[in-house]
Amino acid sequence: MAKSPASKKNIASNRPATQAAKRAPTKAPVKSSSGRPAGLFTWLAIGLVVVIVATLVVVKVLSGSPSTKGNGTFSPVDATTLAQITGVPVSVFNTVGVTSQVVQVTPPITVKGQPPLTAQTSSGTTVPEIFYMGAEYCPFCAAQRWSTIIALSRFGTWSGLGNTASYAHDNYPNTPTFTFVRSSYTSKYIVFKSVEEYTNYLNSAGTNYQLLQTPTKAQVALVKKYDTPKYIPGPKFQGNPIPFITLDNKFLVSGASYSPDALTNLTRANIATGLSDPTSPVTDAIIASANYQTAAICSLTNNQPSNVCTSSGVMAAKTAMKIK
Repeated sequence: MAKSPASKKNIASNRPATQAAKRAPTKAPVKSSSGRPAGLFTWLAIGLVVVIVATLVVVKVLSGSPSTKGNGTFSPVDATTLAQITGVPVSVFNTVGVTSQVVQVTPPITVKGQPPLTAQTSSGTTVPEIFYMGAEYCPFCAAQRWSTIIALSRFGTWSGLGNTASYAHDNYPNTPTFTFVRSSYTSKYIVFKSVEEYTNYLNSAGTNYQLLQTPTKAQVALVKKYDTPKYIPGPKFQGNPIPFITLDNKFLVSGASYSPDALTNLTRANIATGLSDPTSPVTDAIIASANYQTAAICSLTNNQPSNVCTSSGVMAAKTAMKIK
């Protein structure tokens, strides 16, 4: 499990194929001799941050939406790449199923007896909500976004996705990926909400990653409740690992579904172009994870759309996850 810049040490994954980054601390570390931050913010730094963002945070929290700070130059996803990641051929999903040649891919964790997580679409219809918590610096979030974007594209439409990469001096440096920070997702079946809590670069003092978005109190409560050993099987872990995803509180993802190592030394264009090739080792890791997430979402949408939810790749994922 890669940690925030507060530590160089890795913590054992809570599941064999799932490694996660620990959320960056509220009190930021100071820089160590190795170049990786360690320690705590000074009170002065905390005060400056509060002055800058307090008003915005209060307004957004009260309105039920995460607050956002600028993340430098925003790079929108180009039309070609967007088409490649949101238009993966059905044949690729069906050929890959849930099998990867190079890495183990883990499905979302099934939980039962929890209150549903719902939200309203733009038309006012109440539907299941999918909530994501992550950060741009996080290489495990970087890997997970590929498969999550692809899975959700089978139920709705993306706009406003941006290009980014994980922190250049962490494990799996510069993992190519996307950011949800300015994204919009439209679906008649589900609502997707996201928080990218930190950028992929350090603040001006070099003491912590730059704050980007602040979750609402309700979103913090979700993470604190579900991103814990009570619901995530395996060895106990500290903090609340990211990425974290709850799908209507019926399925959970804590950490990447596959190792970011699968994306090492590849460009964003390499990965996106390869999504049409089911024999690509990288493609099968991403698509296997996407099929698992699709199967979970289908159980929330009463198997709609039917052409997606009855496809052989999704049916394979349902069988593996014991979803009826």
